[in-house]
Amino acid sequence: MGYWNSRGLRGSVFEELINLTNEQYEKRGIALIQKIPTPIKPVEFDTAKRTIKLAYFEQKSTVDYIGVMDGIPICFDAKETARKSLPFSNIHEHQVEFMKKFDHQGGLAFLLVHFTDEDSYYLLPLEVLCHYFEHADILKTHSIPRDAFSERYRIQPPEGGLFNYLKTALDYYEDKKEK
Repeated sequence: MGYWNSRGLRGSVFEELINLTNEQYEKRGIALIQKIPTPIKPVEFDTAKRTIKLAYFEQKSTVDYIGVMDGIPICFDAKETARKSLPFSNIHEHQVEFMKKFDHQGGLAFLLVHFTDEDSYYLLPLEVLCHYFEHADILKTHSIPRDAFSERYRIQPPEGGLFNYLKTALDYYEDKKEK
């Protein structure tokens, strides 16, 4: 069973950026995208600070975000890495399986990835994720290399508090329709 502690908030700045952007998308009528909370069961409390010190995850999560943009159902997970690649240890098999089922139902599924070492942001298409994830043994890799991230799906750095990832998601959607 997975446990949550202070290290459980890795990527929270990136997710907060996405959350703030999603609020703007909703206010402007562009999209409705919600953060999906992972249910936790508190085990240990700090009564003086009125905080949870230790908890465990009650169930496996699916993805971080789910919603709709311009009539297109989308789901995605936000990942962050300080490496030159995205380690498979950051990606869970049940998340990939959920995204594949979502895609099969006509939705758009992908990862948003922040490479902190160069402060760059990318959308990683589900097909690329699956290729590396499912062929790790053949490829002899434990991560998705930085060069697997297409410049076509590079997301411009946040400006004015808005992280406009939907433009890139629409590009991905159009590319999928053409195939």
